[in-house]
Amino acid sequence: MAVTVFGVCAVSFMLVTYALEQRSRHFVAAFALGCALSSTYGFLAGTWPFGVVEAVWTLVALKRYLAAASPAGGRPVPRERQTGTSPPPA
Repeated sequence: MAVTVFGVCAVSFMLVTYALEQRSRHFVAAFALGCALSSTYGFLAGTWPFGVVEAVWTLVALKRYLAAASPAGGRPVPRERQTGTSPPPA
């Protein structure tokens, strides 16, 4: 029963932080924590495929958090800065 309650809390936390990611990069870090908690739940519940997938999502979210701290702020670099060309006329 305790593992189930932990799982509900972990997955709920992950869902809420995912919904708030656009507000701040801190929510991306919180989402990574939620993924790690969900991964832990997966392994505790004996559903190791879920635990592995959530562990991968933890790494993806951490990478996104670190990218958001970059000088570009985690936003894609505009095309003209990537290729050195200007965009086509509208």
